[in-house]
Parts: sequence; structure tokens; C-alpha cells
Amino acid sequence: MAIDNANCLPPSTPMASDQQPLLEGRTVSKYFGGLAAVNNVDFAVYPGEIVGLIGPNGSGKTTLFDCLSRLQKIDGGKITFKGRDVTRARPYQVARMGLSRTFQSVRVYRKMTVLRNMLISHQWRDTSLLLMLRPSPASTASRAHQLLNFLQIEHLAHEDAGHLSGGQRRLLEIGMALMPDPEILLLDEATSGVNPTLIETIKDRIRTLNQQGKTFLLIEHNINFIADLCSRVYVLNYGEKLAEGTPQEILQNEAVIDAYFGA
Repeated sequence: MAIDNANCLPPSTPMASDQQPLLEGRTVSKYFGGLAAVNNVDFAVYPGEIVGLIGPNGSGKTTLFDCLSRLQKIDGGKITFKGRDVTRARPYQVARMGLSRTFQSVRVYRKMTVLRNMLISHQWRDTSLLLMLRPSPASTASRAHQLLNFLQIEHLAHEDAGHLSGGQRRLLEIGMALMPDPEILLLDEATSGVNPTLIETIKDRIRTLNQQGKTFLLIEHNINFIADLCSRVYVLNYGEKLAEGTPQEILQNEAVIDAYFGA
């Protein structure tokens, strides 16, 4: 996929209802000690969409991400990706199919350079340790530099990741998720701890990638960020789907307002 700085498009539009979802969950449930972290949640993300996932703290958003990326086994329901049942798939299997994610707490190798982080994130798809440690081909290094330039942190390529600001580490983590050229990215609070200038950079990069064909599912507490980017939004509360609709519909939904701010 070519990376460029094309003009950004407005928020993505939902796909036709008769089109197959790229990522879908049916009655997905996950329990911890008898408590439902996710309870009978239905959702779908279609190719080319930017979809938001919001809810109060503890509503089950990250647990749902863990289930979708197969870091957590589900206790009920079914997950499909690209039309295939991945309910019992391993994390590396869905990654190889084209699903990448970031985490609520940024996960980078702080004692390695920015460039090395990018190269490792491309190679970790191989399950063999020897293959992971082999030298990166020139094409992989070229892609890493291209993505770092796209994310406006190429000048930091030879800095240790631990020396970066919080926002720069967020951008690096997004770059790492992009290295395998996934079809869908699950971004968990990409703006948390990021200054306003870098938030606008992240927003612009997501729009541009979406224009180039990437699909996104975003967990986010920044409602303005969601409203600016997303065509559809799901709301979780106490592990259950509280609402679904356009950002405008969600912002006017009394049940959503009550869940966030109280009666």
C-alpha cells in the first residue's frame, strides 16, 4: 500500500446493509469470576468504515477488543473476520489475516530505537524466534521509514523509544500496527495522554489511511475525535450494547447521556 499525504476525506460512510462485514460479532460474551465484562454484544464493521466504540470506564470496551484480537477466549457467541469463523483462532492467526491493534497503555520496546521497533513489529508475524531475529530485508526497512515519515516521526528513527513523548510513542505504536499492512486497525484510546497538536496529527493520519482503504474500529473517550471521524458509533455500558447510530444520534441519545453523566 502506498503511503501519501492526500487530502483527507470526510468521515467514512456505512456500507450497504447487504455487504458482508469485515469484522462481526454475534452475541459475544466474556465473564470474569461470574461477572459479565461483555454480555451478548452484536456488532459489525464493514470494509472502509471508521467505527467508534465508546462507553464509561469499566463498560467492557477493552475486553471486547481483547476478544476480537483473540487475546481473550470468549465464553459465548461467535466472531467472524473476512467471512471466516475466528472464534477459536489464536492472536497470530488473526494478525496474519489482516487485523492489527494498539493498546490502552502504549506497548513499545523502550530500550530499542524507533526504527527497530518498526522492524520487529513486521517480523513478529513469524512464530520462529530465529526468523524473528534475522536481518530485515531492505524492502521492510524502506516501508518502516516510509511509515515513520507519514506519521511525522521519521526524524526520531534512531532515538530510543523510551526518549519519545507520550504522543510520539502513540504514533510509533500506530506505525508498528501498520507495518504488516493490515486490513483493519483496532485503536484503543489513541489520543490518551496526547497533546492537542498530535491529536490532530493522529486524526489526519487516520483519515488519510481510511481514504487509502484501511478500516478502523476506535475505542475513544474523546467524543469530538469520534464525532469528527466516525460514520457509526457503538456504546457499551456494564458490558452490554446500550446504543448504536451515527455520532449525532449518539450525542442526542438520553440513555447515553445518562450513562456518562448520570440522571
